[in-house]
Amino acid sequence: MKKILATAVGLSFAALSMIATGCGNSGEKAEKAEKNDMRLAWWGNTNRDERTIKVANMYQEANPGAVIETETTGWGGYWDKMNTQAASSTLPDLMQQDYAYLLQWAERGQLLDLSQYIKDGVINTSKMSQSIIDSGSVNGKIYGISMGTNAMGICVNPEILEKAGVKIDQINWTWEDLEAMGNTIYERTGVQTMPFGTTDIRPIFENLLRQDNKSFYAADGKSMGFTDTTLLEKFWEMQIRMIKKGAMVPADIAFVTVTPEEGQFAKEKVWNDWVWSNQLVSTQSALGKPVELLLMPKIKDSKRPGTYLKPSMFFSIPASAENPDMAAKVLNYYLNDLAANDVLLGERGVPAPSDVLASVSAKVDDTNKQIYKFIEVVNENCSPIDPPDPAASGEVLKIFRDVSQEVLLETISVKDGAKKFLEKANAALAK
Repeated sequence: MKKILATAVGLSFAALSMIATGCGNSGEKAEKAEKNDMRLAWWGNTNRDERTIKVANMYQEANPGAVIETETTGWGGYWDKMNTQAASSTLPDLMQQDYAYLLQWAERGQLLDLSQYIKDGVINTSKMSQSIIDSGSVNGKIYGISMGTNAMGICVNPEILEKAGVKIDQINWTWEDLEAMGNTIYERTGVQTMPFGTTDIRPIFENLLRQDNKSFYAADGKSMGFTDTTLLEKFWEMQIRMIKKGAMVPADIAFVTVTPEEGQFAKEKVWNDWVWSNQLVSTQSALGKPVELLLMPKIKDSKRPGTYLKPSMFFSIPASAENPDMAAKVLNYYLNDLAANDVLLGERGVPAPSDVLASVSAKVDDTNKQIYKFIEVVNENCSPIDPPDPAASGEVLKIFRDVSQEVLLETISVKDGAKKFLEKANAALAK
């Protein structure tokens, strides 16, 4: 049997061949399908990579002759890679997809409608809630199957908190409490606070906005969802105050993209990090000690919970897939097979099918049990998720990250930074 191919960067040999010869004719596609051969791509980390590849091997063993070529990339480079492949019609047969990008990929006609595969039972969604199924739909067509439920929180090192004599009431604590705690922890232990998002700042700031009954994007996706920049200015000002006191990691260090193992949290130079619940496994693994995942703080006079339950990530089949039928079968295997999920163990989020959830819940370790407990807390302290992001979201998020760096490095004032962000973001959305 042909062995599985795994690569962290670049394209597989098969993909390189397609670029050299074009997107392939119908004969080549038929030949690929006949050989039971397909490509699978995802963003991830060492933990996810190992689990995903092991399940791919299991599928191959259960289906003699099947070949799954795998391509794994970190989040930072994944979308650049997928967009490059989309431009050259060399996308994989099955790809990991995110809620933030689902709408734009669907509207560009780059994803296959999975409704027929669901209707035919190739992809079994009978044990998933309708709301989870609907989360992958755009205009009545299903373009993504959610692999689990997810929520953003603040991950903390309880050992450092104990040394500093700090306790957190996650239901009632405020952003003012966080600043005071961060300063206290630094004074008593020398351990700093991680800035409020670095790779992706939006989920943390969005939490504040949602508490004020606002949204990051306007409902029509043609402008930002807020015009008053008071919250944004406070968001940055708090971090600048902490950086000046030495209590927060400076932007020139914090904004360097690294693996979890190389990060400040794993090195115990900070007491906190901002993670999606499904990232807790890799975060705890990198630290090598118990961690806790908590709700984000409240703003003064909060009008509603800022936290929301989100499809952790989807699997989608590109419209250009050379072997979509096999891709649908493999997707179903990752989604529903109990043995496969004994390996995955909810690393992509709390499993969506009820029987898989029940099976995995009885087998997970303490870290995953904590994830499930956190999702229960979120379920009681959340508000509905906003619609999928507009097509220009990727550009907006990059603008947000770039301007945030400028502000935290104090190369631009807070007010000028807020004005610059809104102007550039609104221009990008209005195109």
